[in-house]
Amino acid sequence: MKSERPMAKAPTAIPFDKFWGWVQAHPNCILRAGTPETILFDDDDLHWHFAAEDEETFLVQLIRGKKLLGELVLVPAEIAYVNAEPAVGDGDGEDEEHLFELITENQSKRIASYHFVLSHGYDHEETVVRGRWTH
Repeated sequence: MKSERPMAKAPTAIPFDKFWGWVQAHPNCILRAGTPETILFDDDDLHWHFAAEDEETFLVQLIRGKKLLGELVLVPAEIAYVNAEPAVGDGDGEDEEHLFELITENQSKRIASYHFVLSHGYDHEETVVRGRWTH
């Protein structure tokens, strides 16, 4: 008898501006964020802070108290879209991780310049209001 396995979900493309507004409302759900060269890991006594130096440079900071521990500098003009991967976990909904890759493209290649891993997936129907969510 064949075992029934659920079909794998395909990645979903999200416009960067929609993802950016959504992820800022979910800083308590970020497990880690980074680039191909470095990763910032969340912890109970740390918090994520989003800022903009100007319209062309966004910041994602990991802070303990008033001390900056790490910072990602994003250039939104370079990001074509966000690739939302299906959840990775044990299948029971607990301890699932949802990967969001911020994709940069040119004529010869496509790379994930930045990534965010959250404790839940993107809800395109969620109305983003000012404030922060906890899940």
